Formats: sequence, structure tokens, C-alpha cells
Amino acid sequence: MTVPKAEPVLKKRKTFTMPDAYVLLFIVALLCAVASYVVPAGEFDRVTKAGVTSAVPGSYHSIDQSPVSPIGFFTAIQEGMTSSAPIIFLILFTGGTIAILEKTGAINGLINNVISTFRTKQLLFIAIVGALFSILGTTGIVVNSVIGFIPIGLIVARSLKWDAMAGAAVIYIGCYAGFNATILSPSPLGLSQSIAELPLFSGIELRVAIYICFLLSSILYIYRYTGKLKKSKDASLLGSNWFPASAPAPQASESEDKPVLFTVRHKLILAVSALSLAGFLYGALTFGWSDSEMAAVFIFMSIASGLIGGMAANDIAKTFITGCQGLVYGALIVGMARSISVILESGKLLDTVVNGLASLLHGFSPMAGAIGMYVASALLHFLISSGSGEAVVFIPILAPLADLMGITRQVAVEAVMLGEGVVNCVNPTSGVLMAVLAASGIPYVKWLRFMVPLALIWFVIGLVFICIGVLIKWGPY
Repeated sequence: MTVPKAEPVLKKRKTFTMPDAYVLLFIVALLCAVASYVVPAGEFDRVTKAGVTSAVPGSYHSIDQSPVSPIGFFTAIQEGMTSSAPIIFLILFTGGTIAILEKTGAINGLINNVISTFRTKQLLFIAIVGALFSILGTTGIVVNSVIGFIPIGLIVARSLKWDAMAGAAVIYIGCYAGFNATILSPSPLGLSQSIAELPLFSGIELRVAIYICFLLSSILYIYRYTGKLKKSKDASLLGSNWFPASAPAPQASESEDKPVLFTVRHKLILAVSALSLAGFLYGALTFGWSDSEMAAVFIFMSIASGLIGGMAANDIAKTFITGCQGLVYGALIVGMARSISVILESGKLLDTVVNGLASLLHGFSPMAGAIGMYVASALLHFLISSGSGEAVVFIPILAPLADLMGITRQVAVEAVMLGEGVVNCVNPTSGVLMAVLAASGIPYVKWLRFMVPLALIWFVIGLVFICIGVLIKWGPY
């Protein structure tokens, strides 16, 4: 009797799993903490003019090493959370407000009407929504607050047969196409021009051309992606799971074979919500309202919408809290990203990096120098994710350097604006980006596959306009 040979057991290959966003940011923060022990510490002298504190050119000097201790490392995470509190609560309250609007049926009724209008005109829809948010972004009215609109983008995406990537992109990229090619934002553009002693919002003509190029390329890029989704379900970069678990789930009323009613009550709820958001935009323009005020507006919208929708007080509270719970992951990740900046500041490393980048630019021709400023700004933005934070450190160094190199200060300012702009939407230390991805359930690596080609297109557009600025001696000086 022959005994059959046992089949060889095939060992499964271990596949690489991309770390969770929190793990990725923790690793980056840990590397920055370790760097505080080996990278020489240094700082520029600071001077305050008209309430703006900026670095003094040529004042860089070495200081005693300021290593981040193990306890300091972990407390930096908590400090990042507390310093990001306005954005964190904005995100949470957004989730609560959307949950109440969904429960009243107002959003489903609106979406059904929007889809019936734009189902066959998706390019027009992307163009209108993208242009609207780009205007809000380029004027600085909606920047961090764009997080609050992402859930609505996801709901629209479901109805238009898009995936979460397209739904988040039409809102987020629309806004940041404008912000990255800013025309009238007080910060960082207005702040940067003030530091460089340029007239406020001067050079607007060329900036309008840059803005139009950024916006058009973004609209066409998103439309091309949605076109692929229409042709094949396999075209989604999210694979078969078009809407990860954290994205808003469709309600029973969204069934295609059952019409969704759009009642007078729904219209009244949406009218109050629209007027509330319009009030915030007015406050942002007139009184400088920001994240805290927008969070307050969302609280008002929740209460008003719930009462108009016939919800009991307890039901409003429970629905609001449940909605907040769904965005806890995305809210806290903002603080985790902020902790990286806290560690770099505590370790006295930022000024060392800025001084090193500026030193590399000495001796370059005007054209090479301007391109160098552009690239250096992009690299620095991975460490300083705040546009205004980068401006107060980098602009005071680059402005006099530009004078010596025969580059106009206007070009130097724009090199910094575009440099940070082209990496804004791929920067893992950006709290806004990581919150958008967390709220929509999109893994960072898959977002990179979607966003990197567009970021490269933006980079080329920026490079062309920087060169044009050098050639025409874009001024006034």
C-alpha cells in the first residue's frame, strides 16, 4: 500500500501594509524628535512690526542643543491637540450638523433634485462646484473650514455614481486650487507681501492667470477621473470599496426605485442652513471670523434644522453626538499633525533648516535662484505646514536675498506661495489634508496615487509662471 505524498505547504507571502495615518504621523514626529539630538540647533533674532513677528535676515546663530525628551515627545502630542482645538471641534460639529440634516431628509431631497439636473451634465457640475470653492479658497474665506463640506461631497458622489475619492476631490481640490494660487487671501499672501514690504495684493494680474490655470487643470483632472468611473467600476483607485466605512452611508430613502420627496419643510431647513453659511462668509470678510465662529454657526444650524424638522430636543442632542462620533478619527488627526511642528519648534530645528536652504541659494543666477526658492519652499512646507508660519520665517530671509540676486521681491513671494501650494494636497503633516482623508475614509497612499499627477501639473504651471515673472521682472519691485 503506497502512502500518498503530502502536498507541500505554501507559505503565504507577507504583504506590506501601509501604516495607519496616526502611525505614519507618529513615526514622522519620532524622527523629528531624534533629529533634535543630532541636528545643530540655531535661531534667528525676531523683530515685531505692526503686530507681525518675523525673522531678522543675517541674524542666524547657533544655540545650545535643545533635544526633545521622551516626556516632551509625548506631551507634544497633547499640546498639538490643544493648540488645534478650534479645528478639531469644527470637524466634530460638522459631523453632528450633517447627521441632523440627513435625519430631517433635507439633504436627501436636495441631492435628488441636484442629481436630476446634473446627471448628464457632470462636467458642468464639477466646474460650478469647483469654481465656487476655489473662489472661497483664493480669498482665504474657506481654507481649514473646507473639512466641514466633505461629507456633503461624499453624499453627492454616491448619487452621481462616483467614489469617495471624486466626492472629496471636487470640494477639497476645488478649494485648494484657489488657495494654492491665492489672489486675495490675507494670510499667507497679504502677510508675506507685508513682510517683503510690497503693496498689499500687488501683482494681481499675473496671479489671476496662475489661478485660472490651477482651477482649469483641476476641473479637467477630476472630470477625467469621473469619466473613467463611468466606463468601468474597476477604474476606482479605492478598489471595490468605493465608500470606506467612515464615509456617510446611504439611507433607505435613497433607493433608486423610490422617489425622494423634497418638501417645503426641507426647503426651509436648507434655506436656514444656507443663510447661516452666508452669514459666516460675511463675518469672515467683515469681522475676520474663522474656525471658532464657523463651529458656532454649525451648532446654530443643528438646533434650527432639528426644530424645523420636527425633532425632539433629546433626539437632536443624540443625533448630533452620534454624528460627532463618526468624525472623531478625522478630528484628532489634526492635532497629531500639529504635534510635529511642536516638536520641531521645541528642538530649535526650524531656523536651522531655513538657514540651510537659504545658504544653498547664494551665487545662483536670477532664474536658477527663483526656481531654487520655489523648490526650497516646497521642501520646507513638509516641516512647516502652516502657510503663515512659513512666511514669517522664510520671507524675511528671501526678500533681501532676492535683492542681491537680481530677483524682484514679488517673484520671491510668489515662489514661496506656489512652492507651499503645490505640496499642500500631498503633505502628510497637513492637518487639513489628513482630516479630509479620515473623514472620507481614503487611505493616504491611495490619495497619493490620485493627487500626485495633479500636483506635478500644478508644479509645472508654477514653474512656468515663476520663469515668466523673472523674465518680465514682475514687480513693482
